Parts: sequence; C-alpha cells; structure tokens
Amino acid sequence: MLASTTLPDNAGYVAAAYLVFLALLLIYVGIMAYKLVKVQRYVVEINELVDDEAAAKAPERVETPA
Repeated sequence: MLASTTLPDNAGYVAAAYLVFLALLLIYVGIMAYKLVKVQRYVVEINELVDDEAAAKAPERVETPA
C-alpha cells in the first residue's frame, strides 16, 4: 500500500514544528513592519525640516502685476 490513511506517530511533532516556524515568521514580519513605519515617520520629519530650512533661506517672491 503506497498511500496510507493513517499518519505516522511523529506527525504531531512535524505539525508543531511548522506552527512554531509560522509563528516566528509572523513575529519577524511584524517587527520589520513596525521598524518600516518608524523609519517612514523619520523620513517625513526630516523632509519637513529640510523644507522649513529651505523656505527660511529662500528670498520672498514679490509678484508684480503684468
């Protein structure tokens, strides 16, 4: 018989190992997503600071009527 209808005795350990691996993978992805959000916040803050600095250094434009 090639295809058995019963699982071997160690099938529970294999399933547990897959579940542990999946849990660790999900934790890793969650940590990376948290770090990505934090880095994106820093980038937005730095862009705002650069824009404010550029606006402070730029001379004011005076519009003349045409």
